[in-house]
Amino acid sequence: MIEAKTLLATRRSVPIPALTAPAPDGAELTDILTEATRVPDHGKLAPWRFILFRGDTANAMGKALADLAERREGQALSEGRRTFEENRFTRAPLVVGVVSTAKPHFKIPEWEQVLSAGAATMNLIHAAHARGYGANWITEWVAYDDEAKALMGIAPDEKVVGFVYIGTPTEKPSDRPRPDLSTVVSEASLPASA
Repeated sequence: MIEAKTLLATRRSVPIPALTAPAPDGAELTDILTEATRVPDHGKLAPWRFILFRGDTANAMGKALADLAERREGQALSEGRRTFEENRFTRAPLVVGVVSTAKPHFKIPEWEQVLSAGAATMNLIHAAHARGYGANWITEWVAYDDEAKALMGIAPDEKVVGFVYIGTPTEKPSDRPRPDLSTVVSEASLPASA
């Protein structure tokens, strides 16, 4: 396991083609998912859920999404695009769909529930990274399309936070430029007098 300071300083998005088997499973995956749920959750609502795409189910889901794209685009759907959709959930050995189940609540604003789902997604990524796995968080069209969501068992009132592709990295990912703190951090100022 990676020490916390190193974990936070070294986390990188790994390109999906560089994620190969093995992926976490069994007790290790249970631990990762359990750690993903340890986030701020005002009201103890658990306003998120996880969908695991792997193996035969990932193959079948890709075919169903390719069929959906073909029904819509007909002859305009290229063979390359069809292949891409068929392989959508097999590009890494494990894809975890994170779904926000936020809804109106008498006390907890929906925005706080959505933030909790985002935190669960980031915890998922950190928990995988802590064990030496790589991850990549994406959305793409299937996250926003009601018919695609229905195929994946996602209700119309639920939102896809993202799909986290997880596997063993075949290469060390390069870092990208990070923001200069002077552009994103400021001291609070005294309120203007009325």
